[in-house]
Amino acid sequence: MSMILSASVVRVRDGLPLSASTDYEQSMGMQECRKYFKMLSKKLSQLPDRCTLKTGQYNINFISSLGVSYMMLCTENYPSVLAFCFLDELQKEFITTYNMMKTNTAVRPYCFIEFDNFIQRTKQRYNNTRSLSTKMNLADMQTEIKLRPPYQISVSELGSANGFAHLPVTEYKGTGKISAAPHQRLEPVTLPGIVSFVLSLLCGALNLIRGFHAIESLLQNEGEDFSYVIAFFLGTAACLYQCYLFVYYTGWRNAKSFLTFGLICLCNMYLYELRNLWQLFFHVTVGAFSTLQIRLRQPQGKSPDYNV
Repeated sequence: MSMILSASVVRVRDGLPLSASTDYEQSMGMQECRKYFKMLSKKLSQLPDRCTLKTGQYNINFISSLGVSYMMLCTENYPSVLAFCFLDELQKEFITTYNMMKTNTAVRPYCFIEFDNFIQRTKQRYNNTRSLSTKMNLADMQTEIKLRPPYQISVSELGSANGFAHLPVTEYKGTGKISAAPHQRLEPVTLPGIVSFVLSLLCGALNLIRGFHAIESLLQNEGEDFSYVIAFFLGTAACLYQCYLFVYYTGWRNAKSFLTFGLICLCNMYLYELRNLWQLFFHVTVGAFSTLQIRLRQPQGKSPDYNV
């Protein structure tokens, strides 16, 4: 008999279980699926927002949105369209019931366990397909799945049960490649970091304005040096790239920030004749401050094990 067996709500950032149905069976197959749930919860930030894992006689489906993932376990012959409609209903109800502030600041596992009541009611309704009254939603979901099918996760991609194996490079239709290196989240933003971000934007804007003025001067006076225009625009690009490095994690992030700071210093040395000492000091100091904040804002450590 095709049916939904269980469901859970998990925070994408660290795999913290927020709510779950309480009707797990004790068969060997179900116990194995618990391990897959746990392994998937640790890798949610590395995966697309709609995925399916086939594990023999069971399928695990999940969708992720606004930092929360909605996972469900069903038999292998349960229709994929119904499965994702079920998850979509859980998502809409959870977003309506709990605001993002609560989910982001939750520290205790299963702190929204009362949501299980809605999970159980919805599960019973979807297990009795004859009584479903969501034909319009089913049609919409079927069209969406055809246009953007869920990414099929293989068991081998999850690695070992200890959760330390990384996903290999895989292709996902609609989102391109998923890198073998996991997408790491950075530590929360601090006040000095915000200040450095704003100052870097300001320096970039000042360089951009001076660059346009240099172009106007070049058009009016043929003797003007075009290299000044290049220096201004390179300074703009360097400041904006520092902002990018502060916000997003990339490989060799610290080395890139130092190289960018070096470019800012070189541009300002070249523009020595067009700027006074205070202007040069301001631009170089902001570049150094932004480089420091990029260095201080490190990737978050390993997510805690919540035994889900």
